[in-house]
Amino acid sequence: MAVTFHEAWKPAAFDDSLHRRMGASYATNTFFVVRTALRREMLLALMRLWDTKPRAIRMDSIAVTLSNKQVIDALAADRATRIGLPESEDQMRTELGQRADAAIKLVRKYSEGGSHAAVRHKLKKLRNEHLAHRQTDDSVVAEADPTAIEIESFYQDMSKLISLLLGLMGIAYDPEETGEVYRHYAKFFWASVRGERTEGHPNYRTPCATHNT
Repeated sequence: MAVTFHEAWKPAAFDDSLHRRMGASYATNTFFVVRTALRREMLLALMRLWDTKPRAIRMDSIAVTLSNKQVIDALAADRATRIGLPESEDQMRTELGQRADAAIKLVRKYSEGGSHAAVRHKLKKLRNEHLAHRQTDDSVVAEADPTAIEIESFYQDMSKLISLLLGLMGIAYDPEETGEVYRHYAKFFWASVRGERTEGHPNYRTPCATHNT
């Protein structure tokens, strides 16, 4: 969900030619609504990874589990058995251990005491007080609002984290490859979006025609 919303949102946020086509038109008002909704849903999807409820994914808990050497040993033994190469268990253990270490490092980066813990805190505050539940005091939300760079960095790190975790389960997942698919769809969609003051819009009127009317 996060990938689909993110790839649809990026052109709406950063495509200057799209912004020029929309201009100061009536259609631009709904364009802003769609852009805001896409950003909201993308952030909500990402933050679900960090929920701490018992039935949630709970990234902090996953990092603790992966720190257990016996877990990696069990994963390596299972993988070697499933592919029918028991002699590869040691190699599997090394490779899976490296993946686990990389995943743990990313989780700790956003955990309490991590280098980006403040970013996670701001995103959580934004989600809880503004996206999932409306906060009446907008000044409180403004203080917690993350920057576009922080959001993009968080998205990229979470994409890599999911790829690493799926790899530990024997599932190949390339977030960039998946993103490219939805990026391709978004390109065609946004290419057709324009305000009524832009030629090509069905309600477009040339300046002279509008003046004569």
